[in-house]
Amino acid sequence: MPLYEYRCEGCSTQFEVTQSVHDRVEDTECPSCHARQATRLLSSFSSKVVGTQKPGFTEMKAAAMNNERMERFAKLPPLDAMRNMPRPNATVGWESGQGADSTADS
Repeated sequence: MPLYEYRCEGCSTQFEVTQSVHDRVEDTECPSCHARQATRLLSSFSSKVVGTQKPGFTEMKAAAMNNERMERFAKLPPLDAMRNMPRPNATVGWESGQGADSTADS
């Protein structure tokens, strides 16, 4: 069963609950004030192989799939249809010493 994170709207307590995917958010009770005003929070998950263990086929395949997806997403136009990426050889103002501090001194 998955572990969900919640925040109570009544007392602002954050808590975790192990519950079925079919349980409703409205039925989740705060362990502090016992109110049923919880909001499910978005949480992230990451894992990392630590130590001398070498990644197996499954991990290598997952990494390759992730790299392939990231390359595909990089080719997509942004949602607002405007690219805010600098030209390949362009320098940013703070890199070339033309930041806010250098213009204020002159």
